[in-house]
Amino acid sequence: MKYSPATERNPLPYSPFKACTVPRPIGWLSSISTDGVENLAPYSQWQNLTFDPPMVMFSANQYPDGRRKDTVINAEETGWFVWNMATWELRDAVNISAMALPEHESEFERADLRRAAADLSPVPMVADSPCHFECKYQSTHRLVGNSSVGTIDIVFASVERIHVNDEFLTPEGKLDISRIQPIARMGYYDYTVVKDTFEMRIPGASGVAADGLEGTPG
Repeated sequence: MKYSPATERNPLPYSPFKACTVPRPIGWLSSISTDGVENLAPYSQWQNLTFDPPMVMFSANQYPDGRRKDTVINAEETGWFVWNMATWELRDAVNISAMALPEHESEFERADLRRAAADLSPVPMVADSPCHFECKYQSTHRLVGNSSVGTIDIVFASVERIHVNDEFLTPEGKLDISRIQPIARMGYYDYTVVKDTFEMRIPGASGVAADGLEGTPG
């Protein structure tokens, strides 16, 4: 099976595109509007960009009626948003926060989540999430799609503060991923959970290159 998305119909009953790009880390992003309305939503088109300095991005599809996502607007208007790690224990809350709620209703309230105060930004963090990034808005790049929902805002930000719950650190000072059990987005309505990890070191990597891969401070 093969096809050209720009000129041919998908021959399968479900699109394979998102199911091929897996697993996708979840950008569980909290933000706040200029009039104080809290927002929390998961984005599966989220990624680190670089580590020196740490920068991130997420892309948000528009609603079918052409409205832009609240997270994008809040980040642009307040200058901040927070990434909260989505985990197996918090999976139901992550799913609830994906709902399209009325404009002045908080996903924190609907999902019954505890809040924690950020250090630098006015944005609330998910208290029971083990890791957070306080992200300072940098810019938005807009790509127009073939439909309203296909049009996206790509938001770029710098990570100004990193929070890690010490309970989830190994004695060596690494994140205990098998204990945290982050969840990730698959295709369709499917998710996965990270329980098993393995290590591979690139042959010959040394010096600055190895430090970048390992995450060792320079």
